[in-house]
This record gives sequence, structure tokens and C-alpha cells, in this order.
Amino acid sequence: MDFKEIESLVANAKDHNRLSREKLAEEFKPFIINVSNRTFINGYDAQDIQNECYQILFRCVSLYDLSKHKFVAYATNGITNSINYLIKKSINRRSSEGFEALSLSYNLKYMLHSTHLSLEEMLCTKEKFESLRAAINNSNVEDKELILFVYFKNNSLKNYAHWKNMCYSTAYSKKKGVLDKIKKELYI
Repeated sequence: MDFKEIESLVANAKDHNRLSREKLAEEFKPFIINVSNRTFINGYDAQDIQNECYQILFRCVSLYDLSKHKFVAYATNGITNSINYLIKKSINRRSSEGFEALSLSYNLKYMLHSTHLSLEEMLCTKEKFESLRAAINNSNVEDKELILFVYFKNNSLKNYAHWKNMCYSTAYSKKKGVLDKIKKELYI
């Protein structure tokens, strides 16, 4: 590699000279092949790694300051560092993606918890809601009022006590009594 020729090729390549870019790629070809043959990145073959190296080389050309006169070192460091970054990213992703993310065992069903309800779960949930609705509807007017105010309108028990002009402990006892009635009705 003639360093002065490389610098002139870089200057011409910055001016979008296609021939200079091709010659520059040809000058770095042995280095890029060497790097790609020594590198393993999960999901990449040697040709993919070479293409990444060429992309990095031309990114280095566009970012290079011509007054420095050390493009070969700049480009080789850029290619090496970028490939090392791809390797680290591949290693970090490997543990959360692909076949290594699943450990097959008898309790796989419990490891991969689904957010979708099964038909039985949906029917049971619906039945529980209907039972709860019936229990609330069977309550007297004051009990319904307490339940609606606290649980459905998202008010505090303190606000309920103030609204009904009673002390908090009385409101708490009333709420506890109403919930006990509903529990009894649900589990009979």
C-alpha cells in the first residue's frame, strides 16, 4: 500500500470519483478479506461481513479529515471497531433471540406465559362477573351506593365518609360489612 496514493484516492473519492472509490476498495480488499475470514457473527456469512467492511470503509472516506494524512490507520481502526461492535451486539442479542432463548423442558408452558385467556378462563371470568353483579344488585340501596362510589367511581373511603357526613371508622366498618355480605352471597 502506497500511503500517498491512498490519500489522493481518498481525496478524489470524497469528490464522488467512482474510479477512485473502486481503486480504494481494491487497495483495502486484502485487509477486508482477512477480517471477514477471522470473524464470526451470528446470522452473517463471510460475504455479509465483507459488505459491512466496505460500507464502513466508505463511511470512513466521507468522515475523514484530509489534513490528517493517516487514512489507512483511520480506516483500519474504523473497520475493526465497527466489526467488534457487531460481534458484541450479536452476543447480546443471542441470549434473547433464536433457539438459545428457549430452554425446552416439561414446564415450558409455565415459562412462556400467555396473555391470552383460554376458553375455560374466559367463561369462568364471565361467570364471576355475573355472580358479582347479581350480588351487588341484591344489596340494599345504601350498600350499592358505597360500592359504586368507592370501587366504580374510584373515590376514596375518606371522601365517602365526608360525603355521607360520617366518621371514617364508621365508613370503614360499613364497607367491611358490605364486602362480607357480598362474599357470603358469592360463595353460597
